[in-house]
Amino acid sequence: MRPLLRKASAIATCLLGFALAGCDMKNISELQPGTSTEADVRARFGEPARIWPEAGGASTFEYNRQPEGHVNYMITIAADGTMTALTQVLTPEHFARVQPGMDQQAVRRMLGQPARQVTYDQSRETDWDWKWLDGPTRAMFFTVTFGPDGKVRRAGSREDVPQGG
Repeated sequence: MRPLLRKASAIATCLLGFALAGCDMKNISELQPGTSTEADVRARFGEPARIWPEAGGASTFEYNRQPEGHVNYMITIAADGTMTALTQVLTPEHFARVQPGMDQQAVRRMLGQPARQVTYDQSRETDWDWKWLDGPTRAMFFTVTFGPDGKVRRAGSREDVPQGG
């Protein structure tokens, strides 16, 4: 019975991920940088998980789709309330910016909330994992390992291989 429950749970998670992706694509298509407003963003995406202050009175809204989805969005709102950028940040280009020595706050600011955080007592290291897609269907994890000082030790991607049951 356990393998059946595991499969049902995986299917439900997958369907939720597709539903979120479909809604996000529709919402994204309705927003235009330079024209859309903060009110338009909130009407389509809801309340952000976090608001990051930017220079000059701008702010970046963080919209997480972890752990069900494979994306995280950062939407920048100028001081005048106009949307200036909408970026899906779980990409190899953004991952390449994660460097040894960065602190947890900088990584969180860059990639958004991770899907999972695991601390290993013996090594005193903590892994943060984000789910992402390499191409249309290849599920991946990007993992950042922090040392006990909260600084990046290493980072890299691996394929998300389903566990056997």
